[in-house]
Amino acid sequence: MFEVENIHLLTLIFFFIALFYSLVGLGGGSSYIALLIFWGISHKVAPSIALICNIIVVFGGTVHFFKNDNLSYKFISPFLILSVPFAYLGGLIPIEKELYQSILGLALLIAAYKMLFLKKDRFSLMTYIESPPLFPSAMIGGILGLVSGLVGIGGGIFLAPLLYILKWGNPKRIAASSSAFILINSFSGLFGQLQKSEGLENIYHYLPLLLSVFIGGQLGSWFCNNRISFRKIEVLTSLLVFLVSLKLFSNVLAYYN
Repeated sequence: MFEVENIHLLTLIFFFIALFYSLVGLGGGSSYIALLIFWGISHKVAPSIALICNIIVVFGGTVHFFKNDNLSYKFISPFLILSVPFAYLGGLIPIEKELYQSILGLALLIAAYKMLFLKKDRFSLMTYIESPPLFPSAMIGGILGLVSGLVGIGGGIFLAPLLYILKWGNPKRIAASSSAFILINSFSGLFGQLQKSEGLENIYHYLPLLLSVFIGGQLGSWFCNNRISFRKIEVLTSLLVFLVSLKLFSNVLAYYN
């Protein structure tokens, strides 16, 4: 259980993470889970809490993108063919704390690199592919789904940069697809996590966190289509992700030393 002063601070941090990530169609699961572990929450419980936060944040964003015709079932469905079952299987796989933190730390470094160096304006809006090829999309979805379920994140933090690199979809389509990908895989991964974990009978302890990500996610989703620059937000968030990833790696090194 959190101490009072800690839950207040963590609630505020979760609010800003939800706000920042939802501005670009993401959920922030990788940062939630790293912070939960940093705060001393069991690695058996943290993935489930992070996935619930993911679902809360991206649900509003997915609805927002759908209403604005940016979400295409035809576009996102090939990625979901294998990602959904593999996210569930990944959630079922037991994993040692040190290996878990190493995988998560690597995931966070990739996320930080994406937000720092992968500028969206590098890609021409006139050369994107509207219909990604079925087989490569399914394979990508399966790999990302397995990793997502294993460490307790939605996978959009990996899908979005891949889509930008491959030029599959325009920026709004990518953000919408990442949001839907996170939402569906978070549900699938959560089912697997709950079957192997100690359960969430003490979920009421985390209600302030869930409320904070709901508010932050709703605000971010509402601003998502406005003409504002996300660059500074991405840089600040990436620095947070980078620092937490270093902390995770330091925990692993301390254990083996």
